[in-house]
Amino acid sequence: MKHYKLLGLLTALNIAFQLVSDVTAGKIIQLFIFPVSVTVLYFPIVYIISDVMTEVYGYARARLVTWLTLLSSVIAGIIYLIVAYLPSPEFFGASEAYATVFGIIPRVLIGGWIAVFAGDILNNYVLAKMKIWTKGKYLWMRTIGSTIFGQGANTILFYMIALSGILPANVLVISILSAWFLKVVVEAVLTPVTYYVVHKVKQIEGEDYYDTDTDFNPFSFKVKD
Repeated sequence: MKHYKLLGLLTALNIAFQLVSDVTAGKIIQLFIFPVSVTVLYFPIVYIISDVMTEVYGYARARLVTWLTLLSSVIAGIIYLIVAYLPSPEFFGASEAYATVFGIIPRVLIGGWIAVFAGDILNNYVLAKMKIWTKGKYLWMRTIGSTIFGQGANTILFYMIALSGILPANVLVISILSAWFLKVVVEAVLTPVTYYVVHKVKQIEGEDYYDTDTDFNPFSFKVKD
């Protein structure tokens, strides 16, 4: 199997940003007129990393990283819950704070896992297919286009699974559209960064993969040399 210099680093960064997002998603900020989760500011970085991996290494390797990220998130989520609800001695006064931050509602956790998996897989699929259709041209169109689909799936699934029935229907719809819009805007604004990173990674790795004969089954773990 071909050895890549940066794939391990990109995988670690992808997992790190996902785990950070898992425990900070409950922090709501006011961004212009939008009350949104603070993750709107940095979760798109996960999609940029995903774009870079699919563009350089191909869909199959990006899919494997998605599975590794999901596995890490599931393990971390279970540990967060255990930590939050383990009894503490009386002198430890931060139990409530831990429970507030780490006591993630299982419905929210499950919604996040489903949303991340579906969003990542769809993002990578669209990017890989568009690369073939455009013959490797118009990277900006591929990254923004794949983000529209990927972030759309991620946002809709998360809000519908985690918050449906909790938020009023009109607020739920506005929240979904606002978060989706802002994530795509962040991706578009960071397009020059994506161009630079993709160019440098391709240069360092000597790789520019085209998924012309790839098995796009999201549940496959096959990676061709």
